[in-house]
Amino acid sequence: MKAAEDQVVEDESGYQDDEESFFQDIDTLQKHGINMADLKKLKSVGICTVKGIQMTTRRALCNIKGLSEAKVDKIKEAAGKMLTKGFLTAFEYSAKRKQLFRVTTGSLEFDKLLGGGMESMAITEAFGEFRTGKTQLSHTLCVTAQLPGEDGYTGGKVIFIDTENTFRPDRLKDIADRFNVDHDAVLDNVLYARAYTSEHQMELLDFVAAKFHEEGGVFKLLIIDSIMALFRVDFSGRGELAERQQKLAQMLSRLQKISEEYNVAVFVTNQMTADPGAGMSFQADPKKPIGGHILAHASTTRISLRKGRGELRIAKIFDSPDMPENEATFAITPGGIADAKE
Repeated sequence: MKAAEDQVVEDESGYQDDEESFFQDIDTLQKHGINMADLKKLKSVGICTVKGIQMTTRRALCNIKGLSEAKVDKIKEAAGKMLTKGFLTAFEYSAKRKQLFRVTTGSLEFDKLLGGGMESMAITEAFGEFRTGKTQLSHTLCVTAQLPGEDGYTGGKVIFIDTENTFRPDRLKDIADRFNVDHDAVLDNVLYARAYTSEHQMELLDFVAAKFHEEGGVFKLLIIDSIMALFRVDFSGRGELAERQQKLAQMLSRLQKISEEYNVAVFVTNQMTADPGAGMSFQADPKKPIGGHILAHASTTRISLRKGRGELRIAKIFDSPDMPENEATFAITPGGIADAKE
């Protein structure tokens, strides 16, 4: 028994090393002559890894208080030396993608639809009308992300950004009961933040990046429920549409970078709008997700949710780079999202 325990500890430490090597700390740039004060300035805006510098434009770096163009060039050059620039073969990239993990939704049918669950290093978006199970799915994922899963997935912590005030810790307790896990442990592993404006939502992402960096490899999932609600309120009418979409694009780009930089899964929910002009064009369904093309292109996988009979809901792959357009039926139960009983 002792030997088995030792083995588990060894395995975990091996996994930890793997996570550590996944991203390089920004402090390693000191070896290339970048001083600590400048690195602190970068950290203050949520750039904590060398890859993070590569993901930020020179113009954005110059906007950071206290960084001159000369300093930015020096930082970019130092980061360039540490990262492999250019191309990988598809075979090398395929090996790199083995670091991916998937978080189960709680329903086998739904998982099968997604190819095993919510994928890391990607944004998965679920949209539907009210009461189609978006928030229930978010709550279920808060618990399932903490459970060890297939392919050596060890489980981890979750960050939940709530824009609609729909997060209920008691709901997590019910779901924890279904999976026979301790209530307090489950609640302890979920970091919760309530966002009040679209700007606040963006600022929270800086905190998220810092947290993911501080506890490397511990966090596995970031949930935003819902991504568009505050943009809908802060920008009204067509006059502000261009600005809204620009801000939204920046936020989604940040999300995508965070998911790739720290190997986490990002799950966002989205609302629907009725298209008043659709009646004229004989569209079967005049309702569509909000956020326009910007959000449509930014999400890696889009899932459309609709209501079925009673507690049943139907999920359909709306857009995915690698999964066919299929449907899956699942049920909303007291223990969260589960398979529909025939």
